[in-house]
Amino acid sequence: MNLDYLRLLLDFHYWARDRVLEAAGALTPEQYARPMGNSFSSVRDTLNHVYLAEWIWHERWNGISPTAFPSIDLPDVDTLRRHWGELESKVRADIAGAGEAGIARVVPYALLSGAAGESTVWQIVTHVVNHATYHRGQVTTMLRQLGAAPGASTDLIAYYRTLR
Repeated sequence: MNLDYLRLLLDFHYWARDRVLEAAGALTPEQYARPMGNSFSSVRDTLNHVYLAEWIWHERWNGISPTAFPSIDLPDVDTLRRHWGELESKVRADIAGAGEAGIARVVPYALLSGAAGESTVWQIVTHVVNHATYHRGQVTTMLRQLGAAPGASTDLIAYYRTLR
């Protein structure tokens, strides 16, 4: 893994996030919070999970191992977008400051279960991107089930096409 490709993956990740948030922003508050029987019950809960998981991984690669998800009120897309934008700035600054050697740094951490783990920074970042991709697919399904437009494609190849 090299720094340029990791930055490209982050660019894709936040581009795709913005597309999903735009689609979710068209929902009514009731639709956004409606239980859908998914692994995270609603569109809101799924998107909040993706953000909070990214926050936890960011904390871990900065030497802090949270023992639980933070208590934070993210009731709507605008609030989530604001918090996630702040986290994005921190993630991008950390990666920019890490350099090639820094993204290969092995990070020891504790999982929420307390079990020990360790991964390189680049492995953590690629996991965050992949994890979000998985849950964006779930959100797309829930949007369709709600009768809402699923939004613009968030496929990696669609992102690559925007770079031409």
